[in-house]
Amino acid sequence: MSSESPGFELPLRLFLAFRVLIDELHAELGRQGHPDVRPMHGFVMQAIGPHGTTAVELGRALGVTKQAAGKTIETLERIGYVERTQDPADTRRKIVRLTPYGLDALTRSARIFDDLRARWAAELGEDRLNALESDLRKVTPANLWRLDVPGWFGAF
Repeated sequence: MSSESPGFELPLRLFLAFRVLIDELHAELGRQGHPDVRPMHGFVMQAIGPHGTTAVELGRALGVTKQAAGKTIETLERIGYVERTQDPADTRRKIVRLTPYGLDALTRSARIFDDLRARWAAELGEDRLNALESDLRKVTPANLWRLDVPGWFGAF
């Protein structure tokens, strides 16, 4: 079995491709009125979702402690992306919800990712990009929305 590249290069290239996309996304988000949102915030806002969640549930989804989730919630609350409200079914529980500003960031992110994909298609060719995506689907889990990356990396 021969290869032009050493085995360690594949994960590094995949990570660098991810990093390029995320850096370009955040530069554009900054230009579009979201200069304070950070890469990890996207995972957190996705985990909060359209219906909200608790700090415990958020920590579980992200693979981090309740305290780490709480710290990130505080940051996102301070910069206007989330708010805490009482659960109408149980007034002892606090629900974290996205604000309109947080929802706007997610909506803009989706559009920017579409634009970035179109740029890659123009650079690589639509057929090659489709083949790359198809190949990646073959070697990765079907669930796109694994949000436990913060816990997997070890810290926020």
